[in-house]
Amino acid sequence: MRLGVFLPNWIGDVVMATPALDSLRELAGPEGRVVGVMRPYVADVLAGLETLDRHVFYKPRAKDRTLSGAAVIAALREERLDAVVLLTNSLRTAWLAWRSGASERIGYERDQRSWLLSTRLRDPRRRGKRAPLPQIDSYLNLAYAAGGAWRSPELRLATTPQDEAAADDAWSKLGLPQGERVVVFNTGGAYGDAKSWPAEHFAELARRLVADEGLAVVVNCGPGERETANRIAELAGSPAVVSLGRIDSLPIGLSKAIIRRSHLLVSTDSGPRFFGIAFGKPVVSLFGPTDPMATKTHYAHEERLSLALDCQFCWARECPLGHHNCMTELTVARVLRAVHAALDGRSAIVAA
Repeated sequence: MRLGVFLPNWIGDVVMATPALDSLRELAGPEGRVVGVMRPYVADVLAGLETLDRHVFYKPRAKDRTLSGAAVIAALREERLDAVVLLTNSLRTAWLAWRSGASERIGYERDQRSWLLSTRLRDPRRRGKRAPLPQIDSYLNLAYAAGGAWRSPELRLATTPQDEAAADDAWSKLGLPQGERVVVFNTGGAYGDAKSWPAEHFAELARRLVADEGLAVVVNCGPGERETANRIAELAGSPAVVSLGRIDSLPIGLSKAIIRRSHLLVSTDSGPRFFGIAFGKPVVSLFGPTDPMATKTHYAHEERLSLALDCQFCWARECPLGHHNCMTELTVARVLRAVHAALDGRSAIVAA
């Protein structure tokens, strides 16, 4: 079977799609092909896995014509696909799937695109309103609708030799100890400032972990988050707290490898949160404007922390009320308790 798959744009969503991709890979069979249509950086998230046979890169409004919709249509027609599965929800990607020539086009009924789909899924409804499933389950249902077999909702990632070499170099430059003594902080995300926990809170948490547990802390960041990561390390005021922002090149694979070899991850609700889950690390996740149920991971070693404010969950990229209480009032003491419990639980698991 020859399958096309339109992959999500957000890094975390891509990781949550890995169980569905595994189901589709099995459906295609050893002689079949699975062709992924994606933003270029998505390939870095999935690097090291063997789910896709071909990457077709797509970026709307890009000046590079090789990333255009016309180029995507040409590539998909060349593949002579039997079916296209849309893990995306846009009208644009449904139109590209329709133009691909595939007789089966499977996706959710959203964004006025039903007429372009041959198999249409609907979200559950509650009290007359759309009540989507957790994203992992939503993606799996698309794979099942295509004919894929049941898969556990277990997230899966891998690193490449290049990722590990970059992590070796960063580990050495930052003077980090062995991985079981290292906690990773992930501070922000492309979604917006509303998801961020204050730098001062992260710095205080780092100081406590160094003093109470004798741990080292590395603050993870992407290219746009260097300043915040460096500030957290400076505010912590300890040589045991370092920033990945001191490293010249910050590819996605480096973050994957840093998290894979660490002991525990403390993260906001952003992409690297799912790296920790996929690599089987204890994860403490901090939620403000976004609903933890929407990205429920079915992962036993994740502690999801959120307040119960009247203004939650607004899903805004910046606090519409201007106070950002959903994150600023999530105290260091509460997060520290969750980290201690995760450390104790992980120790028990390793000992068993």
